[in-house]
Amino acid sequence: MADTTTTTYGLTKPELGASENTWGQKLSANMDLVDDLLDGTTAIAPNLTEGSWQIGGTAVTATAAELNILDGVTATAVELNALDGITATVTELNYTDGVTSAIQTQLDAKSPLASPTFTGTPAAPTAATSTSTTQVATTAFVQQEITANAYTLPAATSSTLGGVKVSLSGTTLTISTS
Repeated sequence: MADTTTTTYGLTKPELGASENTWGQKLSANMDLVDDLLDGTTAIAPNLTEGSWQIGGTAVTATAAELNILDGVTATAVELNALDGITATVTELNYTDGVTSAIQTQLDAKSPLASPTFTGTPAAPTAATSTSTTQVATTAFVQQEITANAYTLPAATSSTLGGVKVSLSGTTLTISTS
């Protein structure tokens, strides 16, 4: 009988009762091969059959494609277990990018939909002239309404219109009923 080799890594198995003078050389060569496998010099390519993988005695039911999605993920088992049962797309998970505290805490810090308090300089679209709805009226809308509906005093300094007397003295405008 002659020496044989292992099927996966090609380690030499010296024949029992033979090769008396070469056992040491063969074992030394095998140790070099094992060392290369362990330090990464030789890539380990085990023969895995999809669907029969196990980790700690538990079957891995994910496909190779599903496992490759996790390539580069740095998460603890506790963090991954927190996702158990969640079905979300990559796009949906990316919505949480940059979240630094509990999402509910961040939402609670926002203004409520009913009666919000705005800060800074909020902006809104300007409504068309003569709009009469409950939409927000901007200062631009108010100005255009004043311009469109302004009453110009005649050259005289006072005028009566519909029972209302309007008089102008310098920069003082007086409005009274007649």
